[in-house]
Amino acid sequence: MKDFVLMTDSCCDLTAGMAEQLELVVLPLSVLQEGTEYRNYLDHRELDPAVFYDRLRKGSMGSTSAANVAAFHEAMETVLREGKDILCMSFSSALSTTYQSASIAAQELQEAYPDSRIYVVDTKCASMGQGLLVYLAGREKAAGKTIDEVKAYVEETIPHLCHWFTVDDLNHLKRGGRVSAAAALLGTMLQMKPVLHVDDEGRLIPVSKVRGRKASIKALLDKMEELAVNTQDVFISHGDCLGEVEEMAREIQKRFGTKKVHINYVGPVIGNHSGPGTIALFFLGKHR
Repeated sequence: MKDFVLMTDSCCDLTAGMAEQLELVVLPLSVLQEGTEYRNYLDHRELDPAVFYDRLRKGSMGSTSAANVAAFHEAMETVLREGKDILCMSFSSALSTTYQSASIAAQELQEAYPDSRIYVVDTKCASMGQGLLVYLAGREKAAGKTIDEVKAYVEETIPHLCHWFTVDDLNHLKRGGRVSAAAALLGTMLQMKPVLHVDDEGRLIPVSKVRGRKASIKALLDKMEELAVNTQDVFISHGDCLGEVEEMAREIQKRFGTKKVHINYVGPVIGNHSGPGTIALFFLGKHR
C-alpha cells in the first residue's frame, strides 16, 4: 500500500505539537500587521499570538493573505518526489482562496505525476473546526486506513463538524462586513454578544444575539447539548482569553462527560477578523 501525507494550512489552528504528532505538512497563511508581513506558522516563530492580540486591542488592524499556488506546488511536489500520495484538507473556500490555490497546484502536478493520488478537499471548516477534522483524519490514517478510505471518512464527517462561536467586540465583525456599523454600535451599548456558526457551505452565519458574555458562552454549551453526538474529543479556540476557555472546558467535562478538550489560540489570520475575546467551540454533531 502506497504511503500518503496529510496536508493542510495554518488556519487549522492546531498546536505545533499536534501537527508534528500527526506528521502533517502545514502551509502558512499570512497576516500583515504594523507594516510587517508575518507567516502564520503553528509554532508562532514569526508572531506570538499574545503580541498579536495585544496589538489588536490597541487598534492595530491588519490584512491577511492566503497560501498561493506556488507555495502549494512546491510543498506538494516535495511529497510526490518522495513517492507518496497527498490528501490536502483546506480552509473553507467560502472564507479564503486557499482551496482554489491548492486545487490548481494539484491539477498542474497531476500531469507530471500521473501515477500519484493528489486529493484536495474543501473542509468547509475554519480554525480548530478544520483542526478537529484533520485530527480525526490523522487518527484514521494511524489506524491503517488507505488514502481513499480516509478521504471518504473526511467527506462524510464534514457535514457533522459543528462550529459555534461568539465574539467579545462587535467592531471587529463590523470591519469584516459581518454586521452593520449601526448594529455594532447598538450592540456594544447594550452589551449584546452575537452567537454565530459555520454553515454547510462553510460560510460564517450570525444566528442570534444574547446579552452579556456569560450568556453567550452558555449559548455555545446549549448548542453542544442540542447537537452533539460524540463528545470524545472537543476542540476550543480562543482570542487570547484562556481563563474563560479553561473554565468552559471544565464545564464541558462536567456537563457532558467529555474526556478530552483541546485548547489553542485562534490564529492571526482568522483572529484579525474575529478579534480578542473570541471563543469558538467545535464538536461532532447530528448536523451543523
